[in-house]
Formats: sequence, C-alpha cells, structure tokens
Amino acid sequence: MKKYFVVFAVFVGALFLFYNKVYIPKHTFESVKISKGALEVGVDGIGEVGSKEIYKIGSVFGGKVLALDIDEGSFVQKGQLIAKVDSIDLKDKMVELKATIKKLQNDKQSALATSIYQTEILKKNKKLYKRGAISALDFQKYETNAQVSKLKVSSINHQISQSVASLQGLQERFKRYTIISPVSGYVVKKYISNYTIINPNQTILEIVKKDDVWVRTYIDTRLSGEIKVGQNATIKLRSSSKVYEGIVANINPINNNVTYEREIDVKFKNLPLPFYMQEQAIVKISTKKLDNVTKIPTKTIVIYKQKKGVWILKDGVVKFKAISILAYDNDFIATNDISENEKVIIPNPKNKPLSNGMKIYEK
Repeated sequence: MKKYFVVFAVFVGALFLFYNKVYIPKHTFESVKISKGALEVGVDGIGEVGSKEIYKIGSVFGGKVLALDIDEGSFVQKGQLIAKVDSIDLKDKMVELKATIKKLQNDKQSALATSIYQTEILKKNKKLYKRGAISALDFQKYETNAQVSKLKVSSINHQISQSVASLQGLQERFKRYTIISPVSGYVVKKYISNYTIINPNQTILEIVKKDDVWVRTYIDTRLSGEIKVGQNATIKLRSSSKVYEGIVANINPINNNVTYEREIDVKFKNLPLPFYMQEQAIVKISTKKLDNVTKIPTKTIVIYKQKKGVWILKDGVVKFKAISILAYDNDFIATNDISENEKVIIPNPKNKPLSNGMKIYEK
C-alpha cells in the first residue's frame, strides 16, 4: 500500500511540475494595449556615406613632395599649405633673371645718356650743316649715331620686358609647386607620404567639404514616387546605434535600369565626427504624417489562415482578427480595424501556437 502511495505522490508531483514549469510557461504570453497617436510614414533604403563633391588635390608639376604633414581625417582650412614639391632649379633661374634685369636696367640708363648726348650733338651739327659749315657726309654720320643710340635704348627695353615676363612666368610656376587647399574640409584619402616622387597632375589628397557629405541611398522606384527634396529623414550608421537626423538633399534624375532603383541623397543635419566614407547606413525618409490613428506594434502582426492580422485577448481567451494596414513604419502599423485600449498578444515561437478560443496567461 505504501508503495502505491509513493508512486501516486511522485505522479502528482510530476503533474504539478509539468503544469507549472511547462504548461503555464507555454501558455503565457506578453500583451500590449492599443493606443492612438501620430504615425510617421516613410520609405526605407540602404546606402553608403559619400559626398556631393570630392576635391582631388595634386600638383601640376611632378617632383619630390616636401612638407606633407597632413593625415587622413584632418580638417584643413581654405588657403592652408598642404605640401611643397621640390622645384629643382627654379629658384636659381629666378635669381639669374633678376640679376639680368638689374644689369639691363643699368645698361638702359647708360644707353639713355648716350642717346641724349647723340641727340644734342645732332642738333648742333644740324645748324652747322644748314650754314654750310659741315658737309652732308659729316651730318649724315651724326644723324646715324643718334638713330643707333635710340635703337639701342629700344632694344634694351625689349630685353627687359622679355626678362620680366620670363621672371613672372617662373614665379607663377614656382607658386604651383606650393600646394594650397582650395576649400575648407576634411582629408578623406591620402595617397602618398613625404619625399615621394610624383608625376604631373598626380592626386596626393582627397578632401570633402562638411556641407557636401551625404548618404547615397538606393530605393525601389515603386516606392520613391512620394519622396521630395527637403523631406525629413533619419540615418543610422552601421558603426553606431545612434540615429541621426537628415534631410533629402538630392534626387538623381536617372534610374538604374538593372536594379530599378533610384538614388536619393540624404544629408546629415549635424554631421557626426569622425565620419567614414563608404560606410553603410540605413535611411528612413518621412513622406507623410498620419495623426490620431490606431497604432499597433509591428511585432504583433501575424499570418493566420493566409490572412494578416493580430491575436486579441479578452477575458483570458484569444481570438484572431484580420486587419487592413493603412500605413507602417519600422515599429508600428496604422489601421482602423481595432479599437483603442484593446489588448493584442505578442506571438512567441517558443510558446504553444495560438488558436481561436485558446485560453492563455498574461505576463
């Protein structure tokens, strides 16, 4: 008898444990109460960080790069020195030309004095020639001397002009060996290091302006019709859990004829620093706002007997209700098919599958 009592006690204990540890947990679900409010309706897209413009900085002339002390991620001001390229013998040529110009200017002074002297001699002998005091041959000699002296002054002036033009050309060329940033922005790519020998027109840095940074987002053309420049958006970078505010800045007029996607460019309202070019991002663009609509968490939506709907809880019993979706965002859907304050069950794949009329427990 005692043996049967022990078996019975074990059986009851097992049933008790099964009921409390298996049955009740399998029939216990979390519920949410439905409410009304505003719903931002939008379009989602995946893209990458890019820029409206990328400034490729380099030198017109080749040579050895000197004084390149800027790193990737650095901010540079417009007009800031980026690097110098070895100008080889340009400085020596400019020194030589300056010395040549100075010598020509001295020669010009001497030639002018000679020209003035020869002109005065010509004037005196012209009077003597008119009185017949000197021969025509002698007068012609004085006239030739005056003309030659004037031609020499003109020749020196021409040489000075040529030398000055050559010096200005060398000075302008020398400036181009000094690389100055044309814009204020961030260095996003550095191709070389100090003392690297570069070719003419070779890019050494890439710079982007702060206001040019945006996310190139690709959205199915079937969903992009309501998107307009100026609409608000949110940006979530892959490297961060933070959500950044953005705004639609550009809609590319050319669709991709392979993927049937349209490029939508969304700018950051406040650019996060540091930022990383080509980093993947998820973008949501708000196309409209629905006020005072019934909002249901998207995690409560299920498919039951090929219909989309939710499980409504009343007096501990669940019942499936099919719904039509007016709009949705990442977290909620809007519908007119459920009343405010109704309780909706959050399905749990680890629990017993729900069915109409099934009794459940609430967490």
